[in-house]
Order: sequence, then C-alpha cells, then structure tokens
Amino acid sequence: MDQAWVVAVDMGYGHQRAAYPFRDIACERVITANTDACVGAEERKLWSTFQGAYEGVSRIQRVPVVGPWLWRIYDSFQAISPHYPFRDLSKPTFGSMRLQRLLGRGFGAGAVEFTRSRPELPLLTTFFAIALAADRAGRPDIFCVVTDTDVNRIWVAEKPSQSRIVYLAPTPLNRARLLQYGVPAENIFVTGFPLPEENIRAAAADLRRRLTVLDAGGYFRRRYEGMLASELGETGGAAAGPLSITYAVGGAGAQAEVAHDILASLAGPLRDGRMQLNLVAGTRPEVETFFREAIAARGLQPELGRSITILSAPTKDEYFARFNLLLHDTDVLWTKPSELCFYGALGLPIVMSPPLGAHEVRNQQVVMKAGAGQKQEDPRAAAEWLTDWCRNGLLAFNAFNGYLLMPREGTANIKKLLFASDRSRVDLGPWATVELGAPLAPGPRASRTSA
Repeated sequence: MDQAWVVAVDMGYGHQRAAYPFRDIACERVITANTDACVGAEERKLWSTFQGAYEGVSRIQRVPVVGPWLWRIYDSFQAISPHYPFRDLSKPTFGSMRLQRLLGRGFGAGAVEFTRSRPELPLLTTFFAIALAADRAGRPDIFCVVTDTDVNRIWVAEKPSQSRIVYLAPTPLNRARLLQYGVPAENIFVTGFPLPEENIRAAAADLRRRLTVLDAGGYFRRRYEGMLASELGETGGAAAGPLSITYAVGGAGAQAEVAHDILASLAGPLRDGRMQLNLVAGTRPEVETFFREAIAARGLQPELGRSITILSAPTKDEYFARFNLLLHDTDVLWTKPSELCFYGALGLPIVMSPPLGAHEVRNQQVVMKAGAGQKQEDPRAAAEWLTDWCRNGLLAFNAFNGYLLMPREGTANIKKLLFASDRSRVDLGPWATVELGAPLAPGPRASRTSA
C-alpha cells in the first residue's frame, strides 16, 4: 500500500479532523506535531505558548467588558484582505515574519526530523507551520492541506516563488488567494476538503432519508422532483423519524453555554418526540459536564439517552469515528463556521453560530453563497425557526445545495496527488478547472491593505 508521512497538530479539532481520513496511508501513525514523542522539551514549550494563546483568545470574548475589546485587537493580526481587486499580496506580514522567527528556533522541527527516516515518502500536513518548517529544512514532496475557505498570509513562505510546498485547496477561491500571496500556480491544486470516506460513500442515501424529515410536507421534493431524481433517485416516502439536530462546539469549548438556551427552547419537542438533540462534547470532559448540568437545570434528565444524547470520547480518533457515525442520522448540523462547514457537501444543512475570527467569517460567507446553510436565529426560539425552516423547505434546499454545489472528493483527490508520477495530469474533477482571479499585471505592486 502507498504510504505518506501524515502530520497534524492538536489545536482545536480542525487540523486533526482533516488528517483523520488519511490514517490508512499514514506511515507508522498520524504524527501530532505538538505532542508526539518525537517532539523535544524545548519545542514543546514553543508549542505550549502558541496553543495557549490560541485557545485563551478563543475564550476571552466571554470576559465581561474587556473580552470583546481584547479579541478585536487579536483578530486584527489575523485579518484577511478582501479578494477583490485581485492584487499582489506576496509581501511578508508581521504575523508571517514572527512565525519565521519561531521556525528558526525549532518550531515544528521535531516532526520534520522524524520523517527523515524515510525521506522517499511524501509529507502531508494539515498545519501550515509544519509545511513551512519542512520547506526550510529542504525536504522534498511537501503537501499542505488548507483547512479553511480563506487563509492569512502566514500560511505561505517568506519567498513563495522559491518554496516547494504544494497546497491542496478546498475551493477555487482559496486557490485565488494563494496566487495573490505569490504561490506559483503549479503548486496549487483545488482538491476539496478531505471528508471522511465512510460518510462520502453514504452521502446520497443519507440525503434521501434526511429529505423525508427536512421536507416532511413534501413541498421541496414536489417542486424539484426531476432534479432530485437525477441526482439522488427516488426521494419520496414518509418522515423517517424526529428532526435530529447535532450541536457541535469548537475544540476550545467556545459557545458551549448556548446549550442552555437550546435546551430551553427544544424542551417541548424533545419531550414529545418531535426532535432529537445530540450535544457534541468531543474530547473535553468539562464540556460534557457542562452539558449534563444544563440538561439537569432544564429538568430534562429523563430525556438523556432517549431524545438527548451527549457525544464524548477519550481520544480524538474515537471522537471522530463516533461523530462520523452520528452524522448518518443527523438532519441538521449546528456549529460555528469552522472546518465543519465543508461537511455541507455531505448533504447536511449547516446552521452557523457566530463566527470566531476572520477565517470563520469567510467560511460562513462561502456556505451562505452556496445556499448550503443559514446563520442561527435566536437560540431561545430555536424550536420555532427550526420548525418553520422544515415547513417551508429551506433546510431541505440547503441540504441539497450543499450536496450539489460543494466539493466532496477531497480525500480521494489528495491521495491521487500524493502518489502521482505527474501531478499535472491528475484528474481532480470539475472544481479543479475553475479559474478565479485575474492574472497579476506586470509593473509596480498595487497598494496593499491588511493581508
């Protein structure tokens, strides 16, 4: 079997979730760059500082008065420029130069050095700092999975035109951004986001079942009968069960407190069997405890294990496996606009809580433009607007749009590129041929805004 070095980072869930579909080709194991045994004590200190800043800032918004103010200061450093007009943004920024200094101190070096035992294998990483560290070390065959719909200049080398990193972009718009940062066109491939293969295989069948719940009155299916038949086959039938809502909070535990309002609003439908609520605590015991306390506070303990479930696991791999299994029976995925927005391609309508950071703002915009999801309304009235969105066919429309308009073959496409003798000849599907962004004109650099 073909093998590759697969390197992720334990920082939230996004980078490890993107690496999970490649565990079958990983040489030895999926290496977690900040916690693996190959990482030395001094480098661990650098990672601890980096991760502490990330997760601390993710929670800081909840601090009264000063929290939002401190967040705005931090977010200004990770700001992303508008896409248009298309212009040269290749000049290094404060953030990218600061990362280069960290790399010079050995940040990311442990995982890269570990891969030298088999240098003939390609290196696939879902975190930009590892790709940049490998590039500095002169390693060949570096592939970097882009985990959001838009990224900061920090993802790219100081001198992009001289870099060997091959970027695997989830969308054509992401490719356009990397071109603005100076990455050579031949080093960018639009693959789609790497979704779990077990869910891709079942996506059509899952969506057929899901539409019977999201469109219980048949309004959407009657109106678009021909198109649905051509894409999915027969989509008729009575509702297959209660509306199943999966509420997934981020890896830093942000937005868990919204569960109080959701439980209060859904209490009636949960008790009478019209709705099912799946609360995703991931690998954080404190989030699971918070959910259990919220359920008790609303007097809903009898529903725990019936119409309310809590998904938790001791490890990331177990969590991802259980979460992917849960998605087969999920009708609505309610989450912040993180990497889970790409799961709209599985035919899951995405309800998005407020974005945290510039990249999540862009993720939300992409989902909305594709018609694959909605911004959440007031969680205290969730039962009302979720019911209305089922009655009028809106969630059914979002589910089908995501299935139809979002790339779904990212995992297979990336595996093709990793082991191709000639990457330029690999067929990555129709998304790979979409060209966005005018060529950069010769002459003086256009004026820049923040990158």
